[in-house]
Amino acid sequence: MNVVQTVFGVFHHFELARQLEQRGWLRTIYSTWPWMRLRREGLARDKVATFPVIHGPEMLMRRFGLTHASLLDHTGYANALAFDAWTDWHMRRVPPPDVLIGISGSSLRTGKNIQRRGGRFICDRGSSHQRYQERIVREEYRRWQVDYPASDPRDTRREEAIYAVADAITVPSHFAARSFAAEGVSADKVHVIPYGVRLENFHRVADPEPGRFDVLFVGSVSLRKGVPYLLEAFSHLRCAGKRLRIAGSIHPDMRTLLGKLPGEQVELLGPVDQQRLRVLMSTSHVLVLPSIEEGLALVQGQALACGCPVLATTNTGAEDLFTDGVEGFIVPVRSSALLLERMQLLCDDPTLQQRMSEAAQRRVTNLGGWNSYGQAWAVLLTRLVGSTQPAGPPPPTK
Repeated sequence: MNVVQTVFGVFHHFELARQLEQRGWLRTIYSTWPWMRLRREGLARDKVATFPVIHGPEMLMRRFGLTHASLLDHTGYANALAFDAWTDWHMRRVPPPDVLIGISGSSLRTGKNIQRRGGRFICDRGSSHQRYQERIVREEYRRWQVDYPASDPRDTRREEAIYAVADAITVPSHFAARSFAAEGVSADKVHVIPYGVRLENFHRVADPEPGRFDVLFVGSVSLRKGVPYLLEAFSHLRCAGKRLRIAGSIHPDMRTLLGKLPGEQVELLGPVDQQRLRVLMSTSHVLVLPSIEEGLALVQGQALACGCPVLATTNTGAEDLFTDGVEGFIVPVRSSALLLERMQLLCDDPTLQQRMSEAAQRRVTNLGGWNSYGQAWAVLLTRLVGSTQPAGPPPPTK
């Protein structure tokens, strides 16, 4: 088996690349980030090719606050086209891989040419269907009267062209798969492969502070992540020593709205590294993820591994990670009332919180880290290519 990957930045694709490399299947992973950032991902230099020409300067723009939506739309779209042309140029000069796995938005041109030469093209989509995502986020902007573009129409057209040409589409949750079905994509084309969690990085390192009730949110502070519903719910929580810690950067669509929402006993921590995140998850009584839409939030598995119960919406992929009422709670989107009700239950019943905490740790251990993810990919790739070589056992757990 010979596999090539294309990805904007890192995302979860380097986790997949490590799994493929351990099986001897990875030829090259192409990324838009510079090598100096990618070297920490643990792959040999000859397995990684980089094209940071546009994405690199865009990262600097974001760092210095140059985040105007129209500017980022143009640079993002230009990056996708240029990256696709560059990977296509490279792959025309070598034998085609058995499979090209491209993160959604990448490799439309490259994928078509790989197919013409006898290879397979898989679109790996980390969220719901692009048009579904666009529609639900736009509804949210109207609901909160925020004037901000939901997406670039060029991206939507490109995404749908990729969905049409790809031999298969992979998504991390059944929620995401249902969104593709709702948009008319055949269920036979869509494959659910949930993400894993690095158990060596995420595990309980401390306990929640006595006399407090700490609620944690991790992610982009945005309308897509449902932050207003959490702030509304938390403001009505009747609990001594309550505190809401929000870890993540503030998205432009929340900058004007944030000051109008309840903010008492709320701490905005900004972006945090994984070491601090592990401590925050270990010392929190519940992680709340009220997202309107996302494929499968990695922070859910990370929190469970740290013994922190998760309260998430149906649109986060939570059903693929844990059971409602056992390791946490799953509620419908846009319901401050249900978020409040479930937080109140955990605050009022420390025994329930402890029971869910213990169940969360057991659940993540049984999920098998990223090895189960790699094995599911191995089965899919073997079936698509029609190879007689076995998928092989999962690599040993680290």
